[in-house]
Amino acid sequence: MPKILVVDDQRNMRTTLAMMLRGSGNEVEEASDGAQGAEMGAKGAYDVVLTDLRMGAVDGIDVLRAIKQKSPMTEVVVMTAYGTIESAVEAMRLGAFDYIQKPFTEQELLVKVQRAFENRRLTGQVSLLASEFRERYRFENIIGRSQPIREVLARIVKIAASEATVLITGESGTGKELVAKAIHANSKRATKPFVPVNCAAITETLLESELFGHARGSFTGAVSARKGLMEEADGGTFFFDEIAETPMSFQAKLLRAIQENEIRRIGENKPIKVDVRIIAATNQELLSAIAEKRFRQDLYYRLNVARFELPPLRERREDIPLLAEFFLDKFNRKNSARARFGEGVVESLMQLDYPGNIRELENLVEQAVALSGGGVITADEILPRATRPPGGGTGRTLAEVVDSAEKLAIENALRECDGSRERAADVLAISPTTLWRKMTRLGIVFESKSP
Repeated sequence: MPKILVVDDQRNMRTTLAMMLRGSGNEVEEASDGAQGAEMGAKGAYDVVLTDLRMGAVDGIDVLRAIKQKSPMTEVVVMTAYGTIESAVEAMRLGAFDYIQKPFTEQELLVKVQRAFENRRLTGQVSLLASEFRERYRFENIIGRSQPIREVLARIVKIAASEATVLITGESGTGKELVAKAIHANSKRATKPFVPVNCAAITETLLESELFGHARGSFTGAVSARKGLMEEADGGTFFFDEIAETPMSFQAKLLRAIQENEIRRIGENKPIKVDVRIIAATNQELLSAIAEKRFRQDLYYRLNVARFELPPLRERREDIPLLAEFFLDKFNRKNSARARFGEGVVESLMQLDYPGNIRELENLVEQAVALSGGGVITADEILPRATRPPGGGTGRTLAEVVDSAEKLAIENALRECDGSRERAADVLAISPTTLWRKMTRLGIVFESKSP
């Protein structure tokens, strides 16, 4: 039996609505104004809340916000009079399921409420499924209830059972490696190794040796034969992160390795059979890279068998409160702290654009837990300085702040290393290619002082 809360400060209207809904077999409770409705609705005891928009000091929008903050699965239908349609549209943007315009018939009301209840019931089933998925399929770190994340979870379960090569695309920080690990954990290869490699972190000269191995004496410094990482992953899954950072010459060899299921160590002619499932990820647009002759088209088609495109965090804002609480709990346990978010902090976090996506949110929460001393986390402790209100901010965007910090770090590293890009890249834990690209973008010119 659906449980419904009716919120209206006009007694006759409220009583009439309650009678209509009870007459159709619903369990109905009433709130005489917005303040009482917000308090009752936020407890999460109702499937559907039917609220008037125009009330006293606490209106229908306030009721909606209170409910969605504390009980996001409760569906809200707002009632609006002629001339307040804009407010109804705003309510929909804030999470209302639907609105109904006065005057309306009993049938119109019952249809709207029934649809809201059906959606609440299905959402509850999906939420339960998501919990079971995480328990059964080890999705502990894939957090969210948004439609894009539900689709990702469902696809992981379908794709994992196959042997299909997987390509995961999305901006930096969207969780591509987490998805790759989840696919491996739910495949028949789960008991075998999962071997990740960040292609951007390995220099071009070492990449082939690291992945394919080498024979003794095959190059200066090769004092003994060595297995490559793809050999180490035999029977399991190999994850190529930032696959677009690989040089074209290596891509040709990788294509052959995938097609033939075999590799050749540097300095050897004998092929070595390897049984690995390939998962690749990139934050670049590969079709553009193909057009610019930076990525092989045939390798793209070989990788693009099963495709996952992960949405940026700004396109799944409803997941931000869950992620923020997840990271808060994580860093509280790590630091033996009991920090908690202050009033309005989570709402402020939902307004950011997150160019660094989930990784950026995680860093913000980790820093805030450290600064809070285990107490209440305020907006000043968690929000980037560029997003704070006038008077305390820098006037710069978050991207400008990040660029400034990157430029300073690179210049300091180059200064310490006498201008050597190779050594500076080691200090910064990035590849020389990535360092060069960042220097070009940031306009950094640094001449080596070494003879």
